[in-house]
Amino acid sequence: MGLGGISIWQLLIVLVIIILIFGTKKFKNIGSDLGGALKGFKKAMNEEEKKEEDEGADSVAAKTLDQKDADFKAADKASQPEEKPTDK
Repeated sequence: MGLGGISIWQLLIVLVIIILIFGTKKFKNIGSDLGGALKGFKKAMNEEEKKEEDEGADSVAAKTLDQKDADFKAADKASQPEEKPTDK
């Protein structure tokens, strides 16, 4: 028994048939194209993760900035004297 019920001999027979149909040159090109596609996919995934990390850091900085702005506004309101209504 091999991989999932397929024996090594069956895999070799399928490989020989593929080589006979496509030829060795096409078979090499298919392998290199598949490898290039996988490499590009991994690169894109890594770039996406870095982009998400950068966006996460930017949002934390923005939240910190908003909190500081809110604190300044609160401090300004606290320093101003309250107006008392006058009765006439």
